Amino acid sequence: MSAFAADALAGRVALVTGASRGIGAATARALAAAGAQVAVNHPPDETMAGLAAEVAASIEGDGGRAVAVAGDVGDAASVAAMVAEVERRLGPVGVLVANAAATERRAWEEIDEQAWDRIMRVNLKGAWLCARAVVGGMRAAGGGAIVTVSSVTVELGATDALHYVTSKAGLIGFTRALARSVGADGIRVNCVMPGGIRTEQELDFYPDQEAIAAQMAAVQSMPRRGLPEDVADAVVYLASEASGFVTGQVLTVDGGWTHG
Repeated sequence: MSAFAADALAGRVALVTGASRGIGAATARALAAAGAQVAVNHPPDETMAGLAAEVAASIEGDGGRAVAVAGDVGDAASVAAMVAEVERRLGPVGVLVANAAATERRAWEEIDEQAWDRIMRVNLKGAWLCARAVVGGMRAAGGGAIVTVSSVTVELGATDALHYVTSKAGLIGFTRALARSVGADGIRVNCVMPGGIRTEQELDFYPDQEAIAAQMAAVQSMPRRGLPEDVADAVVYLASEASGFVTGQVLTVDGGWTHG
């Protein structure tokens, strides 16, 4: 359940990229619970499309308004078509959550150009293309909110994901530069930095959840596992007028991992 009032985002249209599962799905639900109409983006993939449709259906089942929309965030034409569909079905986008991400585990010496380009295309170029596609509508409406999703690996480093970590660090620079560029238009741009969050993707990489729970309890200030809903509530805060004088910032949601 969202920590925010049911009308905190009333009248707003939110587009969440990579929202088929995990943090994206939880964010879509939290935005809807706060009153937004939500576009649940998924890549042009049959499995992800089915999951996105389930997320949208769950929102509608709870009395909200949501649609599932396909879109390859790394392709300008696909992003333009996706945003046009959202505008046609829901209205102009007032909140963008650039959550879509690609990752893999690979020693840095084994990263080839194809792997490097794939990660950058989704994680960094995707945020730029989506922001570029919605900023005109936000400007015309007199404002909006863009939230990017980074990772605490930017602070901690990682031995087996150099390209992923680099892309997530780039998102912080992107966030700060864009905040400077569009602030006069009433558009705020912020970033959330999740820590160890228990998602389906984490389970794919680390099936021994008891070991992960013990590992995270040892490094965090708070011993419990982080959940997608923890990040989603931070996104709702940054999307709402509760953060009306906050822009260009990185909000870390990691239970005190990087703090500790």
